[in-house]
Amino acid sequence: MTRTPWQERSVVVTGGTRGIGRGIAESFARRGAAVLLTGRDAAAAREAAAEVARATGGRVAGTGVDVREAGAVEAMAAEAERLHGHVDVLCANAGVFPEKPLREMTAADVDEVLAVNLRGSILAVRACLPAMERVGRGRVVLTSSITGPTTGYAGWSHYGASKAGQLGFLRGAALELAPLGITVNAVLPGNVRTEGLEGLGEEYLRRMTASIPLGRLGEPADVADAVAFLASDEAAFITGQTLTVDGGQTVPESLDALAAAGPGTVAGLR
Repeated sequence: MTRTPWQERSVVVTGGTRGIGRGIAESFARRGAAVLLTGRDAAAAREAAAEVARATGGRVAGTGVDVREAGAVEAMAAEAERLHGHVDVLCANAGVFPEKPLREMTAADVDEVLAVNLRGSILAVRACLPAMERVGRGRVVLTSSITGPTTGYAGWSHYGASKAGQLGFLRGAALELAPLGITVNAVLPGNVRTEGLEGLGEEYLRRMTASIPLGRLGEPADVADAVAFLASDEAAFITGQTLTVDGGQTVPESLDALAAAGPGTVAGLR
C-alpha cells in the first residue's frame, strides 16, 4: 500500500484534550499522521489520546504540559521526537478565555491569560524549532481568534489582547523561520461549538448563531480542516498569514447589512 505524505508526519497539538484542539488532533490522526496531544492535566491528556486513537484508528499519544513553562514545552518536543522520530507540525492551540470586566480585572487575571495564550505559543514554537531544523522543514499553525485581531467583545479585553499579540509574533517568526523551510500561519476561529462555548448559555448561543451568515455555529472539524490545509504540502508557499474560520460572522458591517442579504438568522436577534 502506498503511504501518504501525512503518514510520514509527526504533529504536536497543544491544548488537545477537548474542543478545537481535540478536533485538530482527530483530523490529523484520521489523515494518518502520528499525533502527540497535550493538556495541563497529564491523566486527561492520556485519556483523550486513547479516545482519539480508538475513534480514528490513528497513532495518538498524550502528555501533560503546562505551556507557561519553558521546561515543560521543551520536554514536550523531546517526547514527540522520542515517540515519532521527528516533529513536522506544531499546532499551538492551548488557550484560556475567562470572562472578566476590565473594572474587575486583576494583574493576576491579565498575567494568566497572556501567559497561556501568548507566552505559551511563543515557548511552544521555540521548543519545537530545533526538531524542525533537524528535518529541514516545518509547519506552525497558531489558533488565534477573531476576537482581538478583528473584533472586540466586552469582558474579554485581556483575551483579545493575547490573540492579537499572537499575530504580531506570527509575522516576526514567519520572517525568521522562512529560510529554514518553516512556515508560520494562524487560524482565526469565530464562534465554535465547544465545551467552553456551551458553558456561556443558550441565550449566548442563540445570539451568536443569529449573527453568522451561514446560519450555524462552527464545529471543531471546521477549524481542524483549515489547520490541516495550512500544515499541508499544498500550503508550502503560504507563511505569515491568517485564515478566518467564522461562517462569515465578521463580514457584515451591521445587522442591517446582514438582514439585507436575504432571509437569514438575523431575525433571531429581534
